[in-house]
Amino acid sequence: MILGAGMTGLAAAWTSGFPVYEAEETPGGICSSYYVKPGDSKRLHLEPEDGEAYRFEIGGGHWIFGGDSILLEFIKSLTPLKFYHRKSSVFFPEEEKYAPYPIQNHLAYMDKDFAVKAIEEMVNAPRSRPQTMAQWLTQSFGASLAEKFFNPFHELYTANLYGSIAPQDAYKSPVDIELVIKGAFDKTPAVGYNATFVYPEKGLNTLALNMAEKCKIHYGKRAVKINAGAKEVLFSDGTTAKYHTLISTLPLDLMLKLSGISLDMKPDPYTSVLVLNIGATKGGKCPDDQWLYIPRSKTGFHRVGFYDNVDVSFLPHSAREAHNRVSIYVEKAFKGGEKPSDNEIARYSRAAAEELIDWGFIEKVEVNDPTWIDAAYTWSWPGSKWTNTAIKELEKKGIYQAGRYGRWVFQGIAASIKEGLFIGTALRPLK
Repeated sequence: MILGAGMTGLAAAWTSGFPVYEAEETPGGICSSYYVKPGDSKRLHLEPEDGEAYRFEIGGGHWIFGGDSILLEFIKSLTPLKFYHRKSSVFFPEEEKYAPYPIQNHLAYMDKDFAVKAIEEMVNAPRSRPQTMAQWLTQSFGASLAEKFFNPFHELYTANLYGSIAPQDAYKSPVDIELVIKGAFDKTPAVGYNATFVYPEKGLNTLALNMAEKCKIHYGKRAVKINAGAKEVLFSDGTTAKYHTLISTLPLDLMLKLSGISLDMKPDPYTSVLVLNIGATKGGKCPDDQWLYIPRSKTGFHRVGFYDNVDVSFLPHSAREAHNRVSIYVEKAFKGGEKPSDNEIARYSRAAAEELIDWGFIEKVEVNDPTWIDAAYTWSWPGSKWTNTAIKELEKKGIYQAGRYGRWVFQGIAASIKEGLFIGTALRPLK
């Protein structure tokens, strides 16, 4: 069987034919769209017939990037895709200043003296092996850029773990000295893992739903215990199911707990994210960026994304031509599992919307809908062997971890689907 009907689980079911057990009532996991009508709070899994609803995503903006041509052909066979070029910036609210992402390649947008100093620091940076993300940021981008953007942003993005976790995901913001120098005087080409991306024409949920049509899925089945000896899973509704081979896309730390496996080592950390989806009338200072990286905000969020600047289909039908409304996601990180109370979430949701109003991004709020993502980003301690050890211990019991959270590694939708297709093929019974 397969635990979890997210993108990896659905792809694994596609090639293996194994049944899938999913805790929620719909497929897709955090990579799933939903709709909310203006002035309402009810989530709709399908667009209403009149089209008068905002489209959001459970986990914020999830765009499909990095897929090879063959994998994209597979996705296109399931749902039509549209192709996009990234437009994102770093935003400094206190200065009302924007610098295109990645900021190190666009120093022309910064003060001249600052740009010169930043270039000197990057050119003359020592090439030692950093142990922590904070050390890596200073070594890669220099003290000036680290102090101006990278440190305060990562303090928010990692819920202040960046000073103690290992460096990770360097490909997200590459350093090329030639482009750094050119960017202080001229325009530079887009770089990074998400410079181009694709997205289903009718929403990410169409991809999940069309994949699910080919799979046998049992919804409302939240695993609460795994008896690896008897090869049996107990669900929260009191039912059980036997398995011969188990593919799990559940977070790695959760699978250890459910399976009763205790490791004599410190587990690698993760961060949770509170995703706030907002539908509102557009403010006079609303940018045309698809998303912004925020190093400082009063309410502590680190990223603001504009679904409608990717595609106006995220807006109610009547607002698409005039583009006088916005569909926004706002992300705030917390240390793993430190979920605020319902009252705290409600207060934050109001305060974050007020901050966006103060910035001039929005005016009248029509939808304010928060979602708690318990396992959002995974990290590792310097020199840690916890992840590999945990995966191997589960495999000894016939449990195979797959996907972004199952294997405790950052990857996008395309990589998750590809991994699911592979593991499903590899573990299906020979006929």
